[in-house]
Amino acid sequence: MMPEGLTFNINHGYLEGLLRGFKGGILKQADYLNLIQCETLDDLKLHLQSTDYGNFLANEPSPLTVSVIDDKLREKLVIEVEHMRNHALEPLSTFLDYIKYSYMIDNVILLITGTLHGRPIHELLPKCHPLGTFDQLAAINLANTSIMLYNAVLVDTPLAPYIKDCISAEDLDEMNVEIIRNTLYKSYLEDFYNFCKKQGGATADVMCEALAFDADRRAFIITINSFGTELSKEDRMKLYPRCGNLYPTGLNMLGECDDFEQVKVVADYYPQYKELFDNSGINPGDKTLEDKFFEHEVKLMKKSFMQQFQFGVFYAYIRLKEQENRNILWIGECVAQRHRAKIDSYIPIF
Repeated sequence: MMPEGLTFNINHGYLEGLLRGFKGGILKQADYLNLIQCETLDDLKLHLQSTDYGNFLANEPSPLTVSVIDDKLREKLVIEVEHMRNHALEPLSTFLDYIKYSYMIDNVILLITGTLHGRPIHELLPKCHPLGTFDQLAAINLANTSIMLYNAVLVDTPLAPYIKDCISAEDLDEMNVEIIRNTLYKSYLEDFYNFCKKQGGATADVMCEALAFDADRRAFIITINSFGTELSKEDRMKLYPRCGNLYPTGLNMLGECDDFEQVKVVADYYPQYKELFDNSGINPGDKTLEDKFFEHEVKLMKKSFMQQFQFGVFYAYIRLKEQENRNILWIGECVAQRHRAKIDSYIPIF
């Protein structure tokens, strides 16, 4: 039997090498220190030219806007991911498709929300994330009601397995859109987790840890956001992904929580989450719980690159680039609005 590393390199070595090269272009702390000194968005563009971003804004006329920067950052990431997907062999190609499913869920929720509010589909399509597009998106201009949308898109898409088991056409009108989103994400995360587990080896080690964190984060956030709403404890329990470190005991405890302090008590049982809750707050100068979750995710994703011959690096790179894009846009918004007091509230990566 050939060593795992040798067989991995035969099929996936080129893409892993390419990806680790991409990773070398992620902005360092020195780059952020330059960016926060910028007085205008054109200064920001100038500083980004000296990094791996190069001339990606070269054809954009002045004055620049943050939304244009957002579009171009997204476009650059999409080009990189699509290049890797187009050259990937199985099972890496399926793995990369799984990553894209999360963007598809966001796009579908955007379309459902817009349809329920009477927005024309052709206005919503440009707002969809390019990584979450699929063939059926182009064919739904005729879907003007939620039932037509369900039949035209949801039943015959890559997301169909997650939808058929948990959502009917009638639910689109009756259920809260966020409940639909969380129901889809629950099925998606559990499926992705099982797929990674079947791969075995380093891929299973790295990805199961990453997806378990994502599942736990969603469980905490669902619980906190449900306080003061009509969502019952029974319905809340149904939304928790059952593939994280909290499953099953922690989820049962979260299901009984009535306020934030009780959620903190549950987190105290898990050292990695206790630290995040203890160091977050809502007072001026405090980091929010969301920021602490993002920081923990960055640490996990960086750790993924410590192992070779596994698919986790592809997931980690995309998550780190998403965080980098959030950082650049945060700095861009602060510069554009001349609100510099919190300009350094980004989350450094390297």
